[in-house]
Amino acid sequence: MAFESHEAYFASVQGEPLARLMAIQAQIEARFPTARRCISYQMPAYREGRIFIYFAAFKKHIGIYPPVSEDTALIEALAPYRGPKGNLTFPHDQDLPLALIARVVSALHQEYARR
Repeated sequence: MAFESHEAYFASVQGEPLARLMAIQAQIEARFPTARRCISYQMPAYREGRIFIYFAAFKKHIGIYPPVSEDTALIEALAPYRGPKGNLTFPHDQDLPLALIARVVSALHQEYARR
């Protein structure tokens, strides 16, 4: 299914994963109110000049992309959630670490603003 907007994507998600996506969206919009919503790779994303973050719901987790690559302390804090390529997975059976995700959002925004 092709999604045209965040709302269309969110309409395809049910239950707790939807609440988790909405919490992440709220974190992004609170920190970067001028960032524009978009869909890329069939996932909700945000851009300010260029896309700096993607997030999506999967059967067992929420994924956040791309990997943080410049903040060493944050990369260490993310170790329990990092996959082999550095992308983040937050299992549905664990609390969503919103404060940590807020740091990820800020770090990715900074990284992509410099490129």
